[in-house]
Amino acid sequence: MSIIAQPARYNIKNYYVPSGCPGLPDRNFTRTILKMSVAIVRSEEYLLHDTGAHPENRQRYTVALSGLITDITLWERLVKLDPLSATNQDLLRCHTQSAISRISQASSMARPMFALDQDTVVSNKSDHVARLAAGGACVAVDEVIKGQSRSVFVACRPPGHHATSGASMGFCLYNNVAIAARYAQSTYPQDIHRVLIVDFDVHHGNGTQEIFYDDATVFYYSLHQYPWYPGTGSTAEIGEKDGEGYTLNIPVRAMTAAEDYLRKFDQGLDLIMKKFSPDLIIISAGFDAHQYDPLGQLLLDDQSYREITRLLKEAAQTTAGGRLISCLEGGYNLQTMPETIRAHVNSLD
Repeated sequence: MSIIAQPARYNIKNYYVPSGCPGLPDRNFTRTILKMSVAIVRSEEYLLHDTGAHPENRQRYTVALSGLITDITLWERLVKLDPLSATNQDLLRCHTQSAISRISQASSMARPMFALDQDTVVSNKSDHVARLAAGGACVAVDEVIKGQSRSVFVACRPPGHHATSGASMGFCLYNNVAIAARYAQSTYPQDIHRVLIVDFDVHHGNGTQEIFYDDATVFYYSLHQYPWYPGTGSTAEIGEKDGEGYTLNIPVRAMTAAEDYLRKFDQGLDLIMKKFSPDLIIISAGFDAHQYDPLGQLLLDDQSYREITRLLKEAAQTTAGGRLISCLEGGYNLQTMPETIRAHVNSLD
């Protein structure tokens, strides 16, 4: 099955709503917003990260949104949020200055592209777009902590969970979920102390794990195919120093039945919630554990993602006031992604 789709038929810009509502009294607009429980961060600018004929490409983003846009009832009830660019301060909470400078310099040299490694390429606008991806996750933090929406789906690219403190890799430039977690803790210290990051991408989020490996305030939980790229994520990796016991990896073999996967996921989440009371839950939402994804060998279907999302929503309601942020990571089957993402976002409500 080809992972490169035909040219997208959906123009994201045509479906944007204005930031204001001319002609409507402000109180009516406010009342409408308050009825919403799920928001979405999206931007046409995410298409400017040009990777060419690559699994993580612009068509992937457009197709990912199409399942939401064509479901008129769902799309109209989502609060539409624009991303803001992550600042250097936001990035430096998780990444070294040399890593940030390398992305900036590589983007400026891209004619038309520059390879950071064998998997990760940038174009001239990639640094700008990657900052919008990380900043979009921070906008989602603002949205849930201010109580304007209970859940937010951050439809962004490039993905982030492989980006370590010092290096970009695995299609990822900046670590979006890690930056959002640190942003929440530093911006809202009275509200957010403990953050749970749950990663259900088929690939282990080595970057997120590394950034928080010695930190007891951020619990990293990943269920992933193993052994598989990037080769990390064994059960022995549990954190170190103050963070020992605050990393939980559940590696699963290729072709694990969906029922077994869900059972393991539920058991792991239950163990965490008995030990750790998060003030915020952030999801690294990779959809490449789908049974038809070309970059994975697991067997989840749309119902599996509904169940995973339901479990995470319940966990968020127990200690986090329902605050749940989901950031798009992997997912490379352009035929199945629209329905799968729609199942996930519908279940966030």
